[in-house]
Amino acid sequence: MEVLNSIHSEKYKSQVLLWLFTGCFLVFGMVVVGGITRLTGSGLSITEWKVISGSIPPLNEAQWLEAFEKYKQIPQYQQQNSHFELADFKFIYFWEFIHRLFGRLIGVVFLLGLIYFLIKKAISVELLLKLLFMFVLGGIQGFLGWYMVSSGLTQNVRVSHIRLAIHLTFAFITFGYIFWVALSQLFDRETSNGSEVTKFRKAAKILLGLLTLQIIYGAFVAGSKAGLIYNTWPKMYDDWLPEAIGYSFQKDGISSLINNLASMQFIHRGLAYLVTLFTLVFAFKIFKLPNLHSSQKSATTILLIGVFSQVILGIFTLLFNVPIVLGVLHQVFAFFLFATLIYLIHRLRYV
Repeated sequence: MEVLNSIHSEKYKSQVLLWLFTGCFLVFGMVVVGGITRLTGSGLSITEWKVISGSIPPLNEAQWLEAFEKYKQIPQYQQQNSHFELADFKFIYFWEFIHRLFGRLIGVVFLLGLIYFLIKKAISVELLLKLLFMFVLGGIQGFLGWYMVSSGLTQNVRVSHIRLAIHLTFAFITFGYIFWVALSQLFDRETSNGSEVTKFRKAAKILLGLLTLQIIYGAFVAGSKAGLIYNTWPKMYDDWLPEAIGYSFQKDGISSLINNLASMQFIHRGLAYLVTLFTLVFAFKIFKLPNLHSSQKSATTILLIGVFSQVILGIFTLLFNVPIVLGVLHQVFAFFLFATLIYLIHRLRYV
């Protein structure tokens, strides 16, 4: 095949962009379904990882009973869901199956798109390398998904919250990379409003780091069910800093910060305040720039509104003991904020 050495043809630019943004949307959908899977306790319903044959669900009663029997062998059924009938199992199987199906669909969409654009000679070598790296990210994400599930098949009734956090964070990273590449094809001119924006681009990257850490702790809280305790706000029951945090730290040291339920929820709350404060200061200062581009201003405004909406949503999710709808919305808004920040960082570089 002829090596491509020019930027992808303008003739196919809209198609390439549609393809990349479709990939972003599919990753977003997979994260949403993953949140539902976690909140419904469905993640361990499929006890095997079969890349090809696993894309077809049980088709008859005998196959359903076989899958159910395999589920009965793991601790989650034996210790937590022994009351399940076949209909209950089908419900949790459905969500995990859809979650895995999204992963396969993403792979197929990217593979077919890549083949098509290579045949049409519509992409440059530089873009091709970036696309191939997306496949690497997708492969790693698939491995991390099974690595997470395997942690709940032998001794635990749920997956490791640490492995869940790794899996979720890598999904955000994969989305972020695809989104950035897509934006780079859409906006390819350097910013023209001077070096003033440089410090704000750096500040936005710091904020993205804080948000990512917040997302990681959100996964810790969700995976360990730490959101089902201390369902009060602004205090954690009667205390600003529960005594359980100090006791745990004295006993387990720094590991308590990622294993103790009270500690994880406390840090998750604290990071929310920090992200909110940082966003407020960032927005206040950037709005004072006299030559701020309209797209940079609108992105900052959306970020500001999104952060406050997420804080309010998080509070109600906690107060109402993490109902599925609010829990999923809380994760969706985290994704929205992550995407908004990436967009803002990009717009601070390219207009």
